[in-house]
Amino acid sequence: MTLSPMPARFMAVALAEAAAAARRHEVPVGAVIVAPDGKIIAQNGNRCVELSDPTAHAEFLVMRQAASQLSCTYLDQCDLYVTLEPCALCAAAIGLFRIRRVYFGAYDPKGGAIEHGARIFSHPAAHWQPEIYGGLQETDCAALLRNFFHARR
Repeated sequence: MTLSPMPARFMAVALAEAAAAARRHEVPVGAVIVAPDGKIIAQNGNRCVELSDPTAHAEFLVMRQAASQLSCTYLDQCDLYVTLEPCALCAAAIGLFRIRRVYFGAYDPKGGAIEHGARIFSHPAAHWQPEIYGGLQETDCAALLRNFFHARR
C-alpha cells in the first residue's frame, strides 16, 4: 500500500520506536498517537521486559500517555500507528479508548486480533469500531520482527 506523506511519516516514527525497543531487547513493536491536527501526542515502543509488565505493549503505553496528556478518557479524534497488528489486549484497549483510526504495518496471523484471531472489532458485541488500515510499510515492519527473532534462535 502506498502511503501519503503524513501516514508514511507517522509510520516511520513508529518504526524508529520499534527499533529502539529491539535495542532494549524488547519485541520490536512501536506505536504513535496522532491528534487531528497532525501533531504526534505520544510515541513509544514495547517495554514489557524493562517494566516487568506484560501489558506494557507499545499501543497500550501510547494510548495511556495520550489520554493523560490530553486530560481525557477517550481518544476518538486520534489515530494510532503501530508496526504490528494489535493483539487482543491492545485491540480491546483501542476500543475502550475509542481510537478513531488504526494503521498497522505487519499482519500477525498468530497473535493479531483485528484481521486475525479474535477479530475484536468484527464481533457483534464490539461497542467501538475504528477505521482499520493494515499493511502499511508491511515489509519494513515484518523485517524488523523477523530479524529480531532470527537473532535469538
